[in-house]
Amino acid sequence: MKILLIGHGRMGQLIEKTALAAGDEIAAVIDIDNFSDLEKLGKVADVAIDFSSPASLPNTAAYIRRTGTALLSGTTGMGDREMAILDELGKYAPVMYSANYSVGVAVLRRALEQVSGVLKPDFDIEIVETHHNQKVDAPSGTAKMLLKAVDPAGEYTPVYGRQGICGKRTEKEIGVHALRGGTEAGTHTVSFFGTDEVLEFTHRASSRQIFVSGALHMARKLYRMPKGRYQLDDVLFGGNNG
Repeated sequence: MKILLIGHGRMGQLIEKTALAAGDEIAAVIDIDNFSDLEKLGKVADVAIDFSSPASLPNTAAYIRRTGTALLSGTTGMGDREMAILDELGKYAPVMYSANYSVGVAVLRRALEQVSGVLKPDFDIEIVETHHNQKVDAPSGTAKMLLKAVDPAGEYTPVYGRQGICGKRTEKEIGVHALRGGTEAGTHTVSFFGTDEVLEFTHRASSRQIFVSGALHMARKLYRMPKGRYQLDDVLFGGNNG
């Protein structure tokens, strides 16, 4: 597989190292110091893997529209505007975005979708995520993804941390909390607090390698797929592209 690597930070460097060890080829590396090179670059790879920043998406999108190169993105901090761009790019190439390429997190998300509807009427929900002290966004993209899994219709109000006298907890809120410190790769816990019982789901990443391995695994599948906007679940659980 030939890869156009967009973003050469910690994740990008680990993707490069892992891909080369697996026999893949890095056709080009685009980072903050040479992003303008995308404007004159042709289709040099089977797939573009983007772990850069939301600010770089317009440049990446222009490249995908021009070349039809498959795009796998794991850039954190994406909002509704960026998601709309990714959706539109599905007209030009196979496109996949996930805040987390861990298979375990994908299964956790699916499990939360199944149980939350049963528990939500009577259980309070809190989400706590922990990451290393260099992470720039909070809450994490994975925490936002898990929040959507437990509240797909947006019926509850997210409360991001609590301070001072903020009143008692309401029935229609979900607490979301971010911890930052050390070299923690990523831990996410979703807790359901009921009367005299607590049910907790926790996923703990020991290293970034699980995200890199998952992203490369998906990239090898993605570039062979038809044009469209794909979710991680589409590949893992056989869903339909959106």
